[in-house]
Amino acid sequence: MGESRLRGLLSDIPGIRVGHAHDLAVRSGVTAILFDRPAVASVDVRGGGPGTRETDLLDPERTVEAVDALVLSGGSAFGLDAAAGVTGWLAGHGQGFPVGGMRVPIVPAAILFDLLNGGDKDWGAVPPYRDMGYRAAEAAGVEFALGSVGAGMGARTATLKGGIGSASAPVPGTPFHVAALVAVNAFGSAVVGGGPHFWAAPFERGDEFGGLGLPGRVPEEAHAFPARVAAGSSTTLAVVATDALLSKAQCRRLAVAAQDGLARALVPAHTPLDGDLVFAAATGERPLADPIADVARLGHAAARVLARAIAIGIHAATSLPGVAPSPPGTLDGLPPAWRDLFGSGAGPA
Repeated sequence: MGESRLRGLLSDIPGIRVGHAHDLAVRSGVTAILFDRPAVASVDVRGGGPGTRETDLLDPERTVEAVDALVLSGGSAFGLDAAAGVTGWLAGHGQGFPVGGMRVPIVPAAILFDLLNGGDKDWGAVPPYRDMGYRAAEAAGVEFALGSVGAGMGARTATLKGGIGSASAPVPGTPFHVAALVAVNAFGSAVVGGGPHFWAAPFERGDEFGGLGLPGRVPEEAHAFPARVAAGSSTTLAVVATDALLSKAQCRRLAVAAQDGLARALVPAHTPLDGDLVFAAATGERPLADPIADVARLGHAAARVLARAIAIGIHAATSLPGVAPSPPGTLDGLPPAWRDLFGSGAGPA
Protein backbone atom coordinates (compact mmCIF):
# COMPACT_ATOMS: atom_id res chain seq x y z
CA MET A 1 0.00 0.00 0.00
CA GLY A 2 1.83 3.11 -1.23
CA GLU A 3 1.29 6.57 0.22
CA SER A 4 -0.55 7.66 -2.92
CA ARG A 5 -3.25 5.09 -2.21
CA LEU A 6 -3.93 6.29 1.33
CA ARG A 7 -7.23 8.11 1.79
CA GLY A 8 -6.38 9.55 5.18
CA LEU A 9 -8.79 7.24 7.02
CA LEU A 10 -8.46 4.63 9.75
CA SER A 11 -9.71 2.11 7.19
CA ASP A 12 -6.51 2.58 5.20
CA ILE A 13 -5.38 -0.28 7.44
CA PRO A 14 -6.89 -3.29 5.60
CA GLY A 15 -9.47 -5.23 7.59
CA ILE A 16 -10.92 -2.20 9.42
CA ARG A 17 -14.36 -0.73 8.80
CA VAL A 18 -15.95 2.29 10.49
CA GLY A 19 -19.62 3.20 10.88
CA HIS A 20 -21.50 6.12 12.39
CA ALA A 21 -25.00 6.58 13.77
CA HIS A 22 -26.36 9.71 15.38
CA ASP A 23 -29.51 11.57 16.32
CA LEU A 24 -29.70 15.28 15.55
CA ALA A 25 -32.47 15.87 18.09
CA VAL A 26 -30.40 14.25 20.85
CA ARG A 27 -27.20 15.91 19.52
CA SER A 28 -25.23 12.76 20.15
CA GLY A 29 -24.06 9.64 18.39
CA VAL A 30 -21.90 6.53 18.14
CA THR A 31 -18.90 5.49 16.08
CA ALA A 32 -18.13 1.77 15.70
CA ILE A 33 -14.77 0.40 14.56
CA LEU A 34 -15.12 -3.18 13.28
CA PHE A 35 -12.34 -5.64 12.49
CA ASP A 36 -12.80 -8.23 9.74
CA ARG A 37 -10.66 -10.55 11.86
CA PRO A 38 -10.05 -10.13 15.61
CA ALA A 39 -7.30 -7.57 16.18
CA VAL A 40 -4.80 -7.51 19.03
CA ALA A 41 -5.53 -4.39 21.09
CA SER A 42 -4.69 -2.46 24.22
CA VAL A 43 -5.44 0.96 25.73
CA ASP A 44 -3.80 3.84 27.54
CA VAL A 45 -5.89 6.11 29.76
CA ARG A 46 -4.51 9.53 30.71
CA GLY A 47 -7.59 11.57 31.61
CA GLY A 48 -8.81 11.81 35.18
CA GLY A 49 -12.45 10.93 34.49
CA PRO A 50 -12.71 8.05 31.99
CA GLY A 51 -15.85 6.09 31.19
CA THR A 52 -15.16 2.66 29.73
CA ARG A 53 -16.40 -0.89 29.10
CA GLU A 54 -14.24 -4.05 28.94
CA THR A 55 -10.94 -2.16 28.98
CA ASP A 56 -9.59 -4.39 31.79
CA LEU A 57 -9.26 -7.28 29.35
CA LEU A 58 -6.92 -5.14 27.22
CA ASP A 59 -4.24 -5.37 29.88
CA PRO A 60 -1.37 -7.48 28.49
CA GLU A 61 -1.71 -10.02 31.32
CA ARG A 62 -5.37 -10.80 30.53
CA THR A 63 -6.27 -13.99 28.66
CA VAL A 64 -8.23 -12.74 25.65
CA GLU A 65 -5.76 -11.48 23.05
CA ALA A 66 -7.95 -9.80 20.45
CA VAL A 67 -11.08 -7.72 20.00
CA ASP A 68 -13.86 -7.80 17.41
CA ALA A 69 -14.72 -4.11 17.59
CA LEU A 70 -14.14 -0.86 19.45
CA VAL A 71 -16.86 1.67 20.20
CA LEU A 72 -16.70 5.42 20.80
CA SER A 73 -19.93 6.99 22.01
CA GLY A 74 -21.47 10.18 23.27
CA GLY A 75 -23.94 10.15 26.12
CA SER A 76 -21.61 9.82 29.10
CA ALA A 77 -22.49 6.70 31.14
CA PHE A 78 -25.68 6.22 29.12
CA GLY A 79 -23.54 5.81 26.01
CA LEU A 80 -21.94 2.62 27.30
CA ASP A 81 -25.11 0.91 26.05
CA ALA A 82 -23.80 1.44 22.51
CA ALA A 83 -21.36 -1.44 22.90
CA ALA A 84 -24.30 -3.80 23.54
CA GLY A 85 -25.76 -2.81 20.19
CA VAL A 86 -22.48 -3.50 18.39
CA THR A 87 -22.12 -6.77 20.31
CA GLY A 88 -25.58 -7.83 19.18
CA TRP A 89 -24.82 -7.01 15.56
CA LEU A 90 -21.56 -8.97 15.64
CA ALA A 91 -23.20 -11.97 17.32
CA GLY A 92 -25.86 -11.98 14.64
CA HIS A 93 -23.09 -12.20 12.04
CA GLY A 94 -21.24 -15.06 13.72
CA GLN A 95 -18.34 -13.06 15.14
CA GLY A 96 -16.90 -13.42 18.62
CA PHE A 97 -14.60 -15.30 20.96
CA PRO A 98 -15.44 -19.05 20.87
CA VAL A 99 -16.67 -20.47 24.17
CA GLY A 100 -18.00 -23.99 23.74
CA GLY A 101 -20.71 -23.73 21.13
CA MET A 102 -21.16 -20.00 21.63
CA ARG A 103 -19.38 -16.95 20.29
CA VAL A 104 -19.00 -13.90 22.52
CA PRO A 105 -18.03 -10.69 20.69
CA ILE A 106 -15.28 -8.73 22.46
CA VAL A 107 -16.20 -5.04 22.23
CA PRO A 108 -14.36 -2.56 24.47
CA ALA A 109 -15.87 0.92 24.49
CA ALA A 110 -15.35 4.43 25.81
CA ILE A 111 -17.69 7.37 26.18
CA LEU A 112 -17.48 11.15 26.06
CA PHE A 113 -19.64 13.72 27.82
CA ASP A 114 -22.08 15.62 25.61
CA LEU A 115 -25.07 15.92 27.95
CA LEU A 116 -25.00 19.73 28.21
CA ASN A 117 -25.07 20.55 24.51
CA GLY A 118 -28.77 21.42 24.43
CA GLY A 119 -30.11 18.29 22.75
CA ASP A 120 -33.19 16.37 23.85
CA LYS A 121 -31.91 14.06 26.59
CA ASP A 122 -35.38 13.21 27.91
CA TRP A 123 -35.16 9.58 26.77
CA GLY A 124 -36.78 8.03 29.83
CA ALA A 125 -35.90 4.47 30.84
CA VAL A 126 -34.44 3.46 27.46
CA PRO A 127 -31.53 5.62 26.24
CA PRO A 128 -31.06 5.50 22.45
CA TYR A 129 -27.44 4.34 22.45
CA ARG A 130 -27.92 0.59 22.08
CA ASP A 131 -29.93 1.20 18.93
CA MET A 132 -27.36 3.69 17.65
CA GLY A 133 -24.59 1.18 18.33
CA TYR A 134 -26.39 -1.46 16.27
CA ARG A 135 -26.95 1.00 13.43
CA ALA A 136 -23.32 2.16 13.52
CA ALA A 137 -22.13 -1.44 13.16
CA GLU A 138 -24.59 -2.04 10.34
CA ALA A 139 -23.31 1.06 8.53
CA ALA A 140 -19.62 0.18 8.86
CA GLY A 141 -17.53 0.40 5.71
CA VAL A 142 -14.16 1.50 4.41
CA GLU A 143 -15.53 4.94 3.50
CA PHE A 144 -16.94 7.10 6.29
CA ALA A 145 -17.62 10.75 7.02
CA LEU A 146 -15.66 13.12 9.23
CA GLY A 147 -16.71 16.11 11.32
CA SER A 148 -20.06 16.40 13.09
CA VAL A 149 -21.04 12.74 12.75
CA GLY A 150 -21.19 9.67 14.98
CA ALA A 151 -19.61 10.18 18.38
CA GLY A 152 -18.56 13.65 17.21
CA MET A 153 -22.14 14.81 16.53
CA GLY A 154 -22.48 16.79 19.77
CA ALA A 155 -18.79 17.17 20.63
CA ARG A 156 -17.17 20.46 21.60
CA THR A 157 -13.82 21.90 22.64
CA ALA A 158 -12.91 24.92 24.77
CA THR A 159 -13.68 27.32 21.93
CA LEU A 160 -14.89 25.42 18.87
CA LYS A 161 -17.25 22.64 17.77
CA GLY A 162 -15.62 19.22 18.05
CA GLY A 163 -15.99 16.25 15.75
CA ILE A 164 -14.59 13.08 14.21
CA GLY A 165 -11.17 13.23 12.59
CA SER A 166 -9.02 10.60 10.89
CA ALA A 167 -5.57 10.42 9.29
CA SER A 168 -3.08 7.82 8.08
CA ALA A 169 0.53 7.53 6.97
CA PRO A 170 3.26 5.05 6.07
CA VAL A 171 5.93 4.58 8.74
CA PRO A 172 9.23 5.78 7.27
CA GLY A 173 11.97 3.18 7.13
CA THR A 174 9.52 0.28 7.58
CA PRO A 175 6.87 -1.59 5.57
CA PHE A 176 4.19 -0.57 8.09
CA HIS A 177 1.33 1.91 8.10
CA VAL A 178 -0.43 3.67 10.96
CA ALA A 179 -3.79 5.41 11.08
CA ALA A 180 -5.90 7.19 13.66
CA LEU A 181 -9.52 8.03 14.32
CA VAL A 182 -10.52 10.46 17.06
CA ALA A 183 -13.66 11.92 18.60
CA VAL A 184 -12.52 15.39 19.73
CA ASN A 185 -14.53 16.60 22.73
CA ALA A 186 -11.71 18.33 24.53
CA PHE A 187 -11.49 20.52 27.59
CA GLY A 188 -8.57 22.26 25.87
CA SER A 189 -8.28 24.07 22.57
CA ALA A 190 -7.09 22.75 19.20
CA VAL A 191 -6.22 26.25 17.94
CA VAL A 192 -3.67 28.86 18.98
CA GLY A 193 -5.50 31.50 20.98
CA GLY A 194 -8.70 32.54 19.27
CA GLY A 195 -7.30 32.35 15.75
CA PRO A 196 -7.50 29.81 12.92
CA HIS A 197 -4.05 28.24 13.39
CA PHE A 198 -3.93 24.68 14.72
CA TRP A 199 -1.47 23.52 17.37
CA ALA A 200 -0.97 20.46 15.15
CA ALA A 201 0.21 22.58 12.21
CA PRO A 202 3.80 21.23 12.18
CA PHE A 203 2.43 17.78 11.34
CA GLU A 204 -0.02 18.78 8.59
CA ARG A 205 0.23 17.16 5.15
CA GLY A 206 -0.70 19.48 2.33
CA ASP A 207 -3.68 21.58 3.33
CA GLU A 208 -5.69 18.85 5.06
CA PHE A 209 -6.75 21.30 7.78
CA GLY A 210 -6.34 24.60 5.99
CA GLY A 211 -2.60 24.79 5.27
CA LEU A 212 -2.24 27.81 7.53
CA GLY A 213 0.85 26.77 9.47
CA LEU A 214 1.54 28.35 12.85
CA PRO A 215 1.32 32.10 13.48
CA GLY A 216 4.61 33.96 13.31
CA ARG A 217 4.62 34.26 17.09
CA VAL A 218 2.69 32.23 19.66
CA PRO A 219 1.72 34.58 22.49
CA GLU A 220 2.00 33.35 26.06
CA GLU A 221 -1.73 33.89 26.61
CA ALA A 222 -2.41 31.21 23.97
CA HIS A 223 -1.33 28.68 26.61
CA ALA A 224 -3.77 30.03 29.21
CA PHE A 225 -6.05 27.67 31.08
CA PRO A 226 -9.54 27.72 29.54
CA ALA A 227 -12.13 29.84 31.30
CA ARG A 228 -14.75 27.13 30.81
CA VAL A 229 -14.48 24.70 33.72
CA ALA A 230 -16.97 21.90 34.38
CA ALA A 231 -15.64 18.78 36.07
CA GLY A 232 -16.14 15.63 34.00
CA SER A 233 -17.54 17.45 30.97
CA SER A 234 -14.82 16.67 28.42
CA THR A 235 -13.09 13.69 26.85
CA THR A 236 -11.11 13.02 23.68
CA LEU A 237 -11.31 9.40 22.51
CA ALA A 238 -8.90 7.97 19.96
CA VAL A 239 -8.07 4.75 18.13
CA VAL A 240 -4.69 4.20 16.47
CA ALA A 241 -4.21 1.15 14.28
CA THR A 242 -1.40 -0.49 12.36
CA ASP A 243 -0.93 -3.38 9.95
CA ALA A 244 2.10 -4.55 11.99
CA LEU A 245 2.09 -7.81 13.93
CA LEU A 246 2.12 -6.72 17.58
CA SER A 247 1.55 -8.34 20.96
CA LYS A 248 -0.82 -6.80 23.50
CA ALA A 249 2.16 -5.36 25.36
CA GLN A 250 3.43 -3.76 22.14
CA CYS A 251 -0.05 -2.38 21.42
CA ARG A 252 -0.05 -0.87 24.88
CA ARG A 253 3.29 0.80 24.10
CA LEU A 254 1.82 2.08 20.82
CA ALA A 255 -1.12 3.63 22.68
CA VAL A 256 1.23 5.25 25.22
CA ALA A 257 3.34 6.81 22.44
CA ALA A 258 0.28 7.98 20.51
CA GLN A 259 -0.87 10.01 23.52
CA ASP A 260 1.92 12.47 22.66
CA GLY A 261 -0.08 13.38 19.57
CA LEU A 262 -3.06 14.31 21.71
CA ALA A 263 -0.87 16.57 23.83
CA ARG A 264 0.66 18.19 20.72
CA ALA A 265 -2.75 19.02 19.25
CA LEU A 266 -4.75 20.13 22.32
CA VAL A 267 -3.82 22.69 25.00
CA PRO A 268 -4.20 21.70 27.76
CA ALA A 269 -4.65 17.92 27.61
CA HIS A 270 -4.89 15.04 30.11
CA THR A 271 -6.39 17.14 32.87
CA PRO A 272 -8.45 15.84 35.82
CA LEU A 273 -11.47 17.15 33.89
CA ASP A 274 -10.92 14.83 30.91
CA GLY A 275 -11.47 11.13 30.27
CA ASP A 276 -8.84 11.11 27.51
CA LEU A 277 -7.78 7.68 26.25
CA VAL A 278 -6.21 6.00 23.24
CA PHE A 279 -7.00 2.49 22.03
CA ALA A 280 -4.32 0.80 19.90
CA ALA A 281 -5.04 -2.11 17.56
CA ALA A 282 -2.85 -4.24 15.29
CA THR A 283 -4.19 -6.34 12.42
CA GLY A 284 -0.98 -8.41 12.20
CA GLU A 285 -0.38 -8.37 8.45
CA ARG A 286 3.33 -7.49 8.61
CA PRO A 287 5.81 -9.01 11.11
CA LEU A 288 8.36 -6.88 12.93
CA ALA A 289 12.01 -7.06 11.87
CA ASP A 290 13.26 -5.41 15.08
CA PRO A 291 10.90 -5.57 18.10
CA ILE A 292 12.48 -2.50 19.71
CA ALA A 293 13.23 -0.18 16.81
CA ASP A 294 10.07 -0.99 14.86
CA VAL A 295 7.79 -0.36 17.84
CA ALA A 296 9.59 2.92 18.50
CA ARG A 297 9.08 4.00 14.89
CA LEU A 298 5.42 2.98 15.00
CA GLY A 299 4.84 5.00 18.16
CA HIS A 300 6.53 8.09 16.73
CA ALA A 301 4.41 7.86 13.60
CA ALA A 302 1.21 7.21 15.57
CA ALA A 303 1.69 10.37 17.64
CA ARG A 304 2.03 12.49 14.50
CA VAL A 305 -0.95 10.85 12.82
CA LEU A 306 -3.15 11.36 15.89
CA ALA A 307 -2.20 15.06 16.10
CA ARG A 308 -3.25 15.45 12.46
CA ALA A 309 -6.52 13.58 13.03
CA ILE A 310 -7.47 15.92 15.88
CA ALA A 311 -6.98 19.04 13.75
CA ILE A 312 -8.80 17.39 10.83
CA GLY A 313 -11.77 16.64 13.09
CA ILE A 314 -12.07 20.29 14.15
CA HIS A 315 -11.54 21.54 10.61
CA ALA A 316 -14.22 19.18 9.25
CA ALA A 317 -16.80 19.88 11.97
CA THR A 318 -19.90 21.88 11.07
CA SER A 319 -22.58 23.54 13.12
CA LEU A 320 -25.68 21.40 13.49
CA PRO A 321 -28.70 22.32 11.34
CA GLY A 322 -31.03 24.67 13.17
CA VAL A 323 -28.72 25.00 16.17
CA ALA A 324 -27.40 28.49 16.92
CA PRO A 325 -23.88 28.54 18.40
CA SER A 326 -23.71 29.28 22.11
CA PRO A 327 -21.93 32.43 23.36
CA PRO A 328 -18.18 32.09 24.05
CA GLY A 329 -17.27 30.71 27.47
CA THR A 330 -20.67 29.18 28.21
CA LEU A 331 -21.02 25.57 29.35
CA ASP A 332 -24.32 24.77 27.67
CA GLY A 333 -24.99 24.34 23.96
CA LEU A 334 -22.36 24.12 21.24
CA PRO A 335 -19.72 26.68 20.24
CA PRO A 336 -19.26 27.78 16.62
CA ALA A 337 -17.47 25.51 14.18
CA TRP A 338 -14.03 26.45 12.85
CA ARG A 339 -15.64 26.84 9.42
CA ASP A 340 -18.19 29.31 10.82
CA LEU A 341 -15.39 31.61 11.93
CA PHE A 342 -12.65 31.06 9.37
CA GLY A 343 -14.23 29.49 6.27
CA SER A 344 -13.29 26.15 4.76
CA GLY A 345 -10.62 27.04 2.24
CA ALA A 346 -6.87 26.82 2.61
CA GLY A 347 -4.67 29.90 2.75
CA PRO A 348 -1.21 31.11 3.62
CA ALA A 349 -0.13 31.66 7.22
